[in-house]
Amino acid sequence: MALHMRFFSDNAAPVHPRVMEAMAAANSLDTAYDGDAWSKRLDARFSELFERDVRALWVPSGTAANCLALAAICPPYGGVVCHRDAHIQNDECGAPEFYTHGAKLMLADGEGAKVTPHTVQTVLDAIAADVHRVQPYAVSITNATEYGRVYLPHEVAAIGELARSRGLKFHMDGARFANAMATAGCSPAEMTWQAGVEALSFGFIKNGGMNAEVLVFFDPDLVGATPQRRKRAGLLFSKGRYLAAQVLAMLDDDLWLANARSANANATMLAAGAGDRLIHSVEANEVFLRATPDEAAALRAKGFDFYDWAAGEIRLVTSWDQQADGVRPLAEAIAAL
Repeated sequence: MALHMRFFSDNAAPVHPRVMEAMAAANSLDTAYDGDAWSKRLDARFSELFERDVRALWVPSGTAANCLALAAICPPYGGVVCHRDAHIQNDECGAPEFYTHGAKLMLADGEGAKVTPHTVQTVLDAIAADVHRVQPYAVSITNATEYGRVYLPHEVAAIGELARSRGLKFHMDGARFANAMATAGCSPAEMTWQAGVEALSFGFIKNGGMNAEVLVFFDPDLVGATPQRRKRAGLLFSKGRYLAAQVLAMLDDDLWLANARSANANATMLAAGAGDRLIHSVEANEVFLRATPDEAAALRAKGFDFYDWAAGEIRLVTSWDQQADGVRPLAEAIAAL
């Protein structure tokens, strides 16, 4: 299928050429695992990006980043409050429970898969503080959400303040963090630790990387046994320099933001052609539309690839590599339905 016809998932997008070049440049003898020159640069580079001292560990998937983060901030007997449509709830095949050795996900509501202080508080208030109930230890939000909605810094800060007041840790699943940042127009610091976030899963794979994500701890003391958990889970690659090289290449000249802006612009173009078919406002690179099975079939007959989301709904995801002249035909096809 031609690249410009593919709107199934940004996971399927190609690797950015600069990432490939960086991996080739790292293709020389060096220390194994995470002791190489590239991996050793991560803490300093991410500290510069976030304007404070952080610990940054590469991992090979978003699932790994999320679940290692949750294992660091929630004990096996605790609970993590998240949206009922969060990726960690619906799309990790029980990995959060597996990595935390049994922690419970506590499900909150909110439009567009965004929790609010009120919906989180509703979950917390229903939990009796006794030995018979799982007690909450953390809150996790996804930015951008599974419906392509973006938390702005003041919204993150409001949840962060609630978490702090209740003694809860605060995690952000940023599989599409770049897309959220491209929309919010703030600094990475404002979106994360300044708003109370203590651990971030920073996504690169959907945005031009090959197989590298980064787990960022804004409080180095939270790292704890995470390196050991990474090893025990089989996630400590012996040639970790190739993962680190990818991430460093994406940070150079803000390639991560440029890629996200391109993908977001493509989604905006699709939204313009969708009109009142839109189910959620388009704030990142995902577009959710109302479409009958016959209408979906008509789009596929023209060669467009996408995901059937729910009854009468389809999901379109744009990628960093798609050009406007490749996206426009789909926008026109949707408008013509």
